[in-house]
Amino acid sequence: MRPAHLLVAVTLAVACTPAEPPANTAAAAPAASTLIPDLLRDVGEVEQKLVDLAKAIPADKYGYRPGAGVRSVGEVVLHVASDNYFMPAAIGTAAPAATGITGDNYETTVAYEKRAVSPDSAVKELQASFAFLKQAMQAQAPAALEAKSNMFGSEYTGQQVWIMATTHLHEHLGQMIAYARANNIVPPWSK
Repeated sequence: MRPAHLLVAVTLAVACTPAEPPANTAAAAPAASTLIPDLLRDVGEVEQKLVDLAKAIPADKYGYRPGAGVRSVGEVVLHVASDNYFMPAAIGTAAPAATGITGDNYETTVAYEKRAVSPDSAVKELQASFAFLKQAMQAQAPAALEAKSNMFGSEYTGQQVWIMATTHLHEHLGQMIAYARANNIVPPWSK
């Protein structure tokens, strides 16, 4: 390689090499300040679809399950509600006492979702759980996103828990869509 070409190659290599990301500096603050609003927008969209779908499924289909050992429609609705309470509780925002859910014992969520409630009550509980989840997310201080908590026997940052809470909702939205379609119910937003 000729010296001029070598100089150009080295200059380009240096110019194109990504810089090390700053550790705990103000440059990281914009990302943290947009995380919760971005997640809240997503949670709001999933909430609308889950609630609309839960309302569209007839009461006689709330016991539907695609196979033994799989959650029924009603159990999925209450499972989503229970985790909407549990995840914030696991990182320090106590769930309403009436739920019985505590952040240090996942069995409390299992008890919550195993209760026998009417489909109308399940929808109301789902809506209340989303209000709680969104309020807890909005109250999250940016610095707390880096704080670690123990959940499921592992350490998670607040940021990881909020992302997990959001992706969890998508998992069960997909499940509910499949349940609806298996029962010839068209999701309301697809009509």
